[in-house]
Amino acid sequence: MITDKLIDGIIATQNPTCVGLDTLFDYLPDDMKAGAKTFEDVAERVLEFNKKLVDNIADIVPSVKVQIAYYEMYGTAGMKAYYETLKYAKAKGLYVIADAKRNDIGSTAACYAKGFLGETQVNENSLKAFPSDYVTVNGYLGSDGIVSFVEECEKHDKGIFVLVKTSNPSGAEIQNVILENGVPMYEYVGGLVEKWGESTVGKYGYSAVGAVVGATHPAEAARLREVLPHTFFLIPGYGAQGGKAEMLKSCFKENGLGGVVNNSRGILCAYKKNGGTYYEAAREACIAMQKDLAGVIGKMQA
Repeated sequence: MITDKLIDGIIATQNPTCVGLDTLFDYLPDDMKAGAKTFEDVAERVLEFNKKLVDNIADIVPSVKVQIAYYEMYGTAGMKAYYETLKYAKAKGLYVIADAKRNDIGSTAACYAKGFLGETQVNENSLKAFPSDYVTVNGYLGSDGIVSFVEECEKHDKGIFVLVKTSNPSGAEIQNVILENGVPMYEYVGGLVEKWGESTVGKYGYSAVGAVVGATHPAEAARLREVLPHTFFLIPGYGAQGGKAEMLKSCFKENGLGGVVNNSRGILCAYKKNGGTYYEAAREACIAMQKDLAGVIGKMQA
């Protein structure tokens, strides 16, 4: 099961870091940006940046998360770079999260699910669109928008992360609303996620249906960890968004397992703060993050 494999990678590297390849053109070194005039120029340089960075972190982290918005803004050239980034990271042995926050009514959700997790039939041929292991999903449409994703997870050994308690401050406007039964919205949605994943629980006790739980809300994260024992977390908000290692300790169980922690700008732009090449600085940032997290959550073990 995919989450078992991701956890195997976490244990092997002793690192729950997920590197966010949210690669803005502005993040690139000046010499890489020089002379670019078209979307094709930008996409070529972004892909080059991503590949070199992946080469230098693939042996010390288990996963990457690639936010599609940073590529869509460059049109079809950007989307090609997105695809090639996913493909390259996967070829290097990393588990790949397509951060696309997809969902819609049942029939449309089925198309999203096939695109990011499954296969699309073209006459007698079954073709894969995106080489991703997980995709992020908006659960607001309820179960008929989720069932297609879960079906593809079961068929193709893939996973999803459903938005539950996001790292942005204004998320509380909706996610912290108290329902008639006294339960906050984020906890209610979390309960649905736990239920949606029941059929996919693996050997480590986690399902293929995970939850996005921000590092910037430690109290809410602690409650979700308590009531979602079989749900693996994708934890954004560490680093540039203000999340600290101590704040996300409650996302993990006593054995050091329970989620992956995303860091994007803190790794992609480390060279701007610390000097050196961007890819060497990114590696050093991953090592520093591993030490920071391990110092709080301890050894990661089955």
